Amino acid sequence: MKARFNTNTPRLSVSWVGRRCCAAGDDGRAAARPYRLGTAPIFIGKWFNLFVPGALILTMGCNAAPTNNAAAVPATANSTTNQTMKFPVTKTDAEWRQELTPEQYRVLRQADTERPFTGKYWNTKEPGVYRCAACGEIIFTSDTKFDSGCGWPSFYDLAAEKKVVLRDDSSFGMHRTEVICAHCGSHLGHLFDDGPKPTGLRYCINSAALNFEKTNPPPPGPGEKK
Repeated sequence: MKARFNTNTPRLSVSWVGRRCCAAGDDGRAAARPYRLGTAPIFIGKWFNLFVPGALILTMGCNAAPTNNAAAVPATANSTTNQTMKFPVTKTDAEWRQELTPEQYRVLRQADTERPFTGKYWNTKEPGVYRCAACGEIIFTSDTKFDSGCGWPSFYDLAAEKKVVLRDDSSFGMHRTEVICAHCGSHLGHLFDDGPKPTGLRYCINSAALNFEKTNPPPPGPGEKK
């Protein structure tokens, strides 16, 4: 990732050039589109030049190309606009606060984003399933988890169809696709179209939004060592 600075004026213009920066949205089967560049003007003093790039990364989470093309909506997910929705699991805000840790509440119920490379599962490689930390629904499996290098758990597909709902997210001046749990409506992360084959997708998910459950490895086949 590169940042270009204009030092001749107090206005700082940062152009991000990179591929895999992410976190806490749709499933297309086509190859990933080229990275989309973005320029964010910030009116601050020159002395702030060293602080801004890092702050933008941690605050915004990701600036990769989202899958906003309606034709690329995954068959395994629901797609929706930002209208009010009803979910099978509904609780009051007070109940969510009581059941979740402060970090889980910020991520799941307030759409916050944890810092990269700090989450519990960003580098987990063990076999198992990943459940929504709010309702326990299985969302992903270790079979589709991959190392994206972005610092958040990344998956190229869902555990099963209709596990998540996708909706537009225009926060932080960016157009992204938010991933929310279809069972309880909790924020999980975002979806991007720079993942590996066969889907070309990257579900970029907060560790705080997940609970990992180990599964026993399959028994060794004939002639294989235990």
